[in-house]
Amino acid sequence: MPTYEYRCNACGRNVTLTYKTYAEYDEATPTCIHCNSADLTRLISRVAFSRSVTSRLISGGWDDDTALSELEHADPRTMGRVLREMGAEVGEDIGPEFDEVVDRLDRGQSVEEIGASMPDLAGDGDSI
Repeated sequence: MPTYEYRCNACGRNVTLTYKTYAEYDEATPTCIHCNSADLTRLISRVAFSRSVTSRLISGGWDDDTALSELEHADPRTMGRVLREMGAEVGEDIGPEFDEVVDRLDRGQSVEEIGASMPDLAGDGDSI
């Protein structure tokens, strides 16, 4: 929903107005909610962006190894969600094994259970 901030030139107070659509904003005549004046000056407000877990981790100074080590203590469903987001950010098909592991984590299966049932997953004998 579009949200706009104004300063009322009549009473000097800040006003925040929210509209359901941009079309509603285009048709509206903004008025001060405190004194009903239409003499408002639009202010520049902050812009918020929604970011994925992966981009937040990386921009926070974490590298992939640190981010993954933090996930080591997370519950399986959280791990599945984060890994799914990381896979989506890669932008390529990682493979059916990745999808299977993430699906199992989503169902609450532990890393140990998944590793025991998929011993060749790590490739070098290490655990998942």
